[in-house]
Amino acid sequence: PPPPDRIEAGLQAGERGGARLLVLGDAAWPAMLAAVDPPPPILWTLGDVGLLSRPCVAVVGARIASAGGQRIARGLAQQLGQNGHVVVSGMARGIDAAAHEGAMPTGTVAVLGGGVDDIYPPEHADLHTRLADQGCVVSESPVGARAQARDFPRRNRIISGLSRGVIVVEAQIRSGSLITARMAAEQGRDVFAVPGSPLDPRARGPNALLRDGAILCEDAHDVE
Repeated sequence: PPPPDRIEAGLQAGERGGARLLVLGDAAWPAMLAAVDPPPPILWTLGDVGLLSRPCVAVVGARIASAGGQRIARGLAQQLGQNGHVVVSGMARGIDAAAHEGAMPTGTVAVLGGGVDDIYPPEHADLHTRLADQGCVVSESPVGARAQARDFPRRNRIISGLSRGVIVVEAQIRSGSLITARMAAEQGRDVFAVPGSPLDPRARGPNALLRDGAILCEDAHDVE
């Protein structure tokens, strides 16, 4: 474990930023995430932690997404929210941002690789503010930490760990979204995929998942 003075400095930084620390075993700790092996020991949060314990479904996909893919993600998130689900994603460009937008009125959670105050990409500053205000932003990384490449697989396992299922909308074959889908399957969660045209490289990921046994998802009714 880190030295006590570093822990104390981290706690003070979190407090200054208005973040709340959840520790594994807390009453507010989400049961789905506690069941992950091994679960993260701590979570920093901004916003409504109650969302983490409601039924969650993740919607993830390509950063460089098509307009159609973003429309599908937004619509799915909206429907899922209306059906009582909280939508979890990673606040990235493209599919993630569209999913958060669609679910903002009903409840959405953003899981970040850096600290809960690490706004990446920078143009999502307004989205981050609304997520912290109306939804919930969570991270395993300390407040003030900037995301490194190694943080994203850890982040992805929390996205899938909070959720009873993961929907992949668009993704290239080598992508973080497919890592999230693989982690979801390892955690015993459902994996859903939105089919796409074989001519579009962004459809290769979801189509490969479908070949491997993922559940076809065309609208939120497929998730019920």
